[in-house]
Amino acid sequence: LMFHNRDNVEWSEEQEASARSKVQENSSQLLPQDKQEEYEVNAKRYWDDFYKIHENGFFKDRHWLFTEFPELAPNRNPCQNGDSLPQFSNKEESSSEELGSCANGHCVLETRAENELNLIKSTPKICTEELATQKYSELNEGDGDYPGSSASYRILEVGCGAGNTVFPILQTNNDPGLFVYCCDFSTTAVDLVQNNAEYDSSRCFAFVHDLCNDQSPFPMPDKSLDVVILIFVLSAILPEKMQGIVNRLSRLLKPGGMILLRDYGRYDLAQLRFKKGQCLSDNFYVRGDGTRVYFFTQDELDELFTRAGLQKIQNLVDRRLQVNRGKQMTMYRVWIQCKYLKPAAPQ
Repeated sequence: LMFHNRDNVEWSEEQEASARSKVQENSSQLLPQDKQEEYEVNAKRYWDDFYKIHENGFFKDRHWLFTEFPELAPNRNPCQNGDSLPQFSNKEESSSEELGSCANGHCVLETRAENELNLIKSTPKICTEELATQKYSELNEGDGDYPGSSASYRILEVGCGAGNTVFPILQTNNDPGLFVYCCDFSTTAVDLVQNNAEYDSSRCFAFVHDLCNDQSPFPMPDKSLDVVILIFVLSAILPEKMQGIVNRLSRLLKPGGMILLRDYGRYDLAQLRFKKGQCLSDNFYVRGDGTRVYFFTQDELDELFTRAGLQKIQNLVDRRLQVNRGKQMTMYRVWIQCKYLKPAAPQ
């Protein structure tokens, strides 16, 4: 497949209008309520099945990760004021980009350029899965005994899947004070992470967690994290549960800590490809495999984060025109990238 990329293209009014009419058409008939509830109740099973089928073959390494989120790299110099917003720096990468697998409505930005990272291999350690939940459900802030409690820089990736973000971070960032937590509500996904040869329990803790369950505990206390990463994760959640989840994640951040998000934007190719009868509610769809996806606007995300008490550092749309010369198709990918900061407590 030959893909030709143009980064950050502006849409004409007619493109926008055409996308809007496609969405009106594919959302004109909503799935009946009982079917919708079935997808919510069985969400975990659908994602387990997804990871059983794709294991880690579906998502490629995310080589854009450190370009877009320098906060994750070793000599981190996070932009903590609104003056100099980092812009997308896709120059070297865009030439090596492909659409990513667009199987079954799962379309993620990935790149072909493998092995760009200078991999610093960590010694694998075998980890026992059972760090009993009750042990950390009783955590309070003063409790110094939790995984990663002695670390000086703590990152949590929510919805880690098979580890496509966690392992590049561990390989690239050899900061001895770094500790990475990662969770997913798919047990299959967490098993894939824990059984990966790169998994090092002295630097990383993977656990199963259901974001939608308020009672589900985290292994670290509130105000303990420097960074929370949400990459194509919030979009998989029932829209009415999103605010509660962002509020909860905001409480885990230290003052000065940051949430980094990259997710699907309104009128992305994947949204326009849905057929009638797959829409659950406005801009929220179910894929053929039972997993669900929401397509955001910048304002919606801004409201979610601002309501959770966070300050905007970055909130931008990345629109790409991708031309498949073989099929003579032009396709637009639309992603939104956000960085929101937890302000220091007022003196």
